[in-house]
Amino acid sequence: MSPIRVIVVDDSAFMRKMITDILESDNRIQVIATARNGADGLKKIKELSPDVVTLDVEMPIMDGMTALAHIMEDNPLPVVMLSSLTKEGTTNTLQAITTGAVDFIAKPSGSISLDIANIKQEIIEKVLAAAQVDVTKSIQTDEDDKPKLVPTRQLYAKTIVLVGASTGGPRALQRLILDLPEDFSNPVLIVQHMPAGFTKSLADRLNNLSGLHIKEAKHGEIIQDRTVYIAPGNFHMKIRKVGTVHAIELTQEDERAGHRPAVDVLFESAATINRVNKVAVVLTGMGSDGSKGIEQLKRNDPETIVLAESEESAVIYGMPKAAIKTNAVNYIVHLHKMGEMIHALTKRTGGM
Repeated sequence: MSPIRVIVVDDSAFMRKMITDILESDNRIQVIATARNGADGLKKIKELSPDVVTLDVEMPIMDGMTALAHIMEDNPLPVVMLSSLTKEGTTNTLQAITTGAVDFIAKPSGSISLDIANIKQEIIEKVLAAAQVDVTKSIQTDEDDKPKLVPTRQLYAKTIVLVGASTGGPRALQRLILDLPEDFSNPVLIVQHMPAGFTKSLADRLNNLSGLHIKEAKHGEIIQDRTVYIAPGNFHMKIRKVGTVHAIELTQEDERAGHRPAVDVLFESAATINRVNKVAVVLTGMGSDGSKGIEQLKRNDPETIVLAESEESAVIYGMPKAAIKTNAVNYIVHLHKMGEMIHALTKRTGGM
């Protein structure tokens, strides 16, 4: 099997060398060229037709955002962005991964990260995963191709929607949330695998695009109707009952399969909540996070409705596929129908 051919684009010679060395330490990857800015990168992409590009966000002459727009328009291929943790860096990165980039890597200590080797495995895994993505595939859906809704018993007055996502998630979440009606009354709790700093930018971006109230979750806050809560990076998010209401609990207990926040933690905590209708949703992502939580939800409350994104629309099919393998999924749904499905399954009841 031929190695994955990668072009590394970064204005720092040190970073180009470090990222090249990290990638080439895995025999499945070959760095075929490096470039010092977006313009140089576009020229080499055109000449060499790589499988994957790593692209720094902040560069002189032509920055990563401009280069990404050209790549997606002229020669679509999988791009992994590299970003600093500055406010501008996180904002631009979120824009990049909702407008074409497959994933991103947060530089651990700024534009020139001397400690980049600390995230060696993450860099390798994200490039390998990106190589599996077909960025040119159509994700159109037949408007008549609607899953048939099985009549479900709405047992309680309160409903909560739980969503888990990883690679490709920000773009999928944007689509899902924009497809929910602005009067959607039920609270939505989201775990998106993402480091600290980026989840706030994700929440702000989605809040600016949607009529719903979307925010990064805070420890101890009471879960409100018409609100979407995104778990902050580096914190697990749980639901706990406080008297007659439900509140958000954030913890830094151990990672689950390398993730904090983890979808399983959210789902398992929801499994302990009684007298609430639950809809659990698993979107695109690597690995199997969420599948254990689905099983727990169904064991504790068989009336829980579980949706998994279809292979046709998922950027990475790992998490939905693992969910489906549990035999606990009620509906397999194309992303373009997910918001409509969630609305149809919850509109007969009020919020929490």
